Amino acid sequence: MDFQLIFRDFKTSNILLDEDFNAKLSDFGLARQGPAEGSGHVSTTVVGTVGYAAPEYVQTGRLTAKSDVWSFGVVLYELITGRRALERNLPRSEQKLLEWVRPYVSDSKKFHLIVDPRLEGQYCIKSAQKLASIANKCLMKNPKSRPKMSDVVEMLGNIISETSSQDEGVSQSVSENEDVKEESEVEAETESIKQGHNYLKKVFDIRDIISLRNRSVGKLDWRNWTPGLVRTW
Repeated sequence: MDFQLIFRDFKTSNILLDEDFNAKLSDFGLARQGPAEGSGHVSTTVVGTVGYAAPEYVQTGRLTAKSDVWSFGVVLYELITGRRALERNLPRSEQKLLEWVRPYVSDSKKFHLIVDPRLEGQYCIKSAQKLASIANKCLMKNPKSRPKMSDVVEMLGNIISETSSQDEGVSQSVSENEDVKEESEVEAETESIKQGHNYLKKVFDIRDIISLRNRSVGKLDWRNWTPGLVRTW
């Protein structure tokens, strides 16, 4: 690609998912070609959506590639929290997403309080914290301090790879536990069979001792029988 394209209105409602959950950008109506070589920004009329636009763009109208990086950081926090960038129906202290998450992000013991409750705890807290760390880098006040989107993509890829490896480890552990469980069940079953065989052996021993002396008349020979208590249940 020989030129930069600045989306200028990057937000969750402009991200579509196909049947395989691949993300696709939509609505390029506000997109602008990036600055020419030697120029760091493009001066434009401020447009976009409140809550997603980079502060320097809102204040000066100067648009750079790092403006979209800011917006991406906002979207990352939306993914983590399950909330929108701006929600008027919430208490005033929680309406602005970035202001609401700030005190929780720096406290590892409270971080879980901002994670989307609809996940019902089924997530890796370390991965969520790493995702928040990337979001914070995207939301640096100084545009030059924000990473390039290519770097952001690489960091996200590393988190996904680490999480996948952990999932495989958990699956293997679960599989091993199941194998151990199966072995235990087999051992228990074997022991049960042995006990059953021992019981049957005792029964047959008794039957051998009580031999039929005269099969024609069905008389029993009790001479080899040793008196004793016999369990009948």
